[in-house]
Amino acid sequence: MSNDRKDNPGILFPPPLTYLLSLLTGLVLDKKFHVPFLLPRGATRALGWPLLVSGVLLNGWFFFTMRRADTPIDPRKSVSNLTAEGPFRYTRNPAYLSMTMIYAGIAILRRALWTILLLPAVIFVIQRNQLEREERYLERTFGEEYLRYKAQVRRWV
Repeated sequence: MSNDRKDNPGILFPPPLTYLLSLLTGLVLDKKFHVPFLLPRGATRALGWPLLVSGVLLNGWFFFTMRRADTPIDPRKSVSNLTAEGPFRYTRNPAYLSMTMIYAGIAILRRALWTILLLPAVIFVIQRNQLEREERYLERTFGEEYLRYKAQVRRWV
């Protein structure tokens, strides 16, 4: 059996698919049952583009930091060291934060109210099915080191 499967957070569904499926569902609902978006187009651009671009940049920083730390990016795999550098100094979950920002940016730019209305459900699912499992795994794996880190850095922002 692979070392990656010995001990891991127990996540079965890849987190990016959670965001993607919800985003696509919202866009399809918007196409079929469009609900007018209340923000003017200029405001959606002023809000949507910074969210989208910042999310993409944060995701790149996350990938770079994980590669540099020689730690698996896939949360379904076991890890050998705790990463507290780069974006992890500001958020314990830069990948999830970046995906949330990208999702929100796309939803706002597309003026897709259904997609925006689904975002709290996505965050709830990510929180319960991903983050809480990962945190239990990291506590089990790194003990006091992770608990100190967890006390210093917020889960989202």
